[in-house]
Amino acid sequence: MTEVKKDLDKRFEQAVKRASNTDKKFPPDLKLYFYAYYKRALGNYPKRRHHIDDIDGNALINGFKMNAVFQVKNIPIEEAKKRYIELVDKHILEEE
Repeated sequence: MTEVKKDLDKRFEQAVKRASNTDKKFPPDLKLYFYAYYKRALGNYPKRRHHIDDIDGNALINGFKMNAVFQVKNIPIEEAKKRYIELVDKHILEEE
């Protein structure tokens, strides 16, 4: 593993910790960006599409999440990590 990749992985892990520990509330569209870049950075993809027939709305939410992941599926994993880090740096202060 190259030093550049190690540094990116370390910065990504730190960004995930910051995002996981914040109490800050974000609008749904921004949450979807966090989710999509995180999932892509890990190489995770949803297995199937969900239908909007769920009474409590979970299927609708899952559909939005899946759509967000599909929109970033073609960017390289390293780019997804960089974009995730940028989102955290922009929206979550170091002290949080």
